Amino acid sequence: MSAGHAHGAEGHSHDHTAGANAKMLGWALALTATYLVAEVIGGFVFNSLALLSDAAHMMTDVAALVIALMAIKVGSKSADDKRTFGYRRFEILAAAFNAVLLFAIAIYVLVEAIKRFNSPQEVQSWGMMIVAAIGLAVNLLSMRLLTAGKDASFNVKGAYLEVWADMIGSVGVILGAVVIRFTGWTWIDPIVAVAIGLWVLPRTWVLLKDTTNVLLEGVPGGLKLGELRMAIAKVPGVADLHDLHVWSMSNDDVSCTVHVVLEDGADVDGTRSAVQAVLRTKYEIEHSTIQTEGPQQQCEADEHLHP
Repeated sequence: MSAGHAHGAEGHSHDHTAGANAKMLGWALALTATYLVAEVIGGFVFNSLALLSDAAHMMTDVAALVIALMAIKVGSKSADDKRTFGYRRFEILAAAFNAVLLFAIAIYVLVEAIKRFNSPQEVQSWGMMIVAAIGLAVNLLSMRLLTAGKDASFNVKGAYLEVWADMIGSVGVILGAVVIRFTGWTWIDPIVAVAIGLWVLPRTWVLLKDTTNVLLEGVPGGLKLGELRMAIAKVPGVADLHDLHVWSMSNDDVSCTVHVVLEDGADVDGTRSAVQAVLRTKYEIEHSTIQTEGPQQQCEADEHLHP
């Protein structure tokens, strides 16, 4: 019985990606945090729940950006005797926490909006419009900064989605302010606030579902275990396989372990290398551990399991 382990030489590129992401995240954080303060002040000064709702989401943007930066710093730490897989899972925990925070804020905005429907309040539309317009510019600039890294990191993707949702929110606040300015319908303000919350929730749910799947060691999205099993079974020299496990530490770090039963006379090293090549080239799985067994060992294992 023997086992082989394959690693891709992608650590260097990870470092470059993390460094670039950290720089872009830093700029986006500075912009977003500055505007957050202005929007909260504007929300209270101009008595706009829509602005406060947008500020709440902007606050989670700031949290997402801070968490993403922490994840890059902590996640880049090397594996040690206590964390043999390293610290990349921290990124997933951070993204999950961020999604839960967004759900909580959406509930708060909904409750506050119901109160305002029952007792409408005067809203200063011009101030509301100016603050929202500045927010739109900040959102567009932050999205531009985060676009490059959003497909390589759950946290950068989470931050990008929130900034994107905030951009829609800013547009909604601007339109709401225009309607209030020309009609005097102050009930538009809580409607916009609720709409912003409903707009962001589906995307938050997707992020929470993806991160939960990683935490539960689920098969990474886009990868079908049945197809993977068939691909390994078709490799010359493979008679059977069992104990197939595929999981990821983060969204771009997939690992696989499998026990392969060899055909009589099959070359052990050659078959194992062929299986690893299939995993690497067809499924982009760089980290794989292949344990090989002869037919006799499989028979003994079956007898042990089913005496």
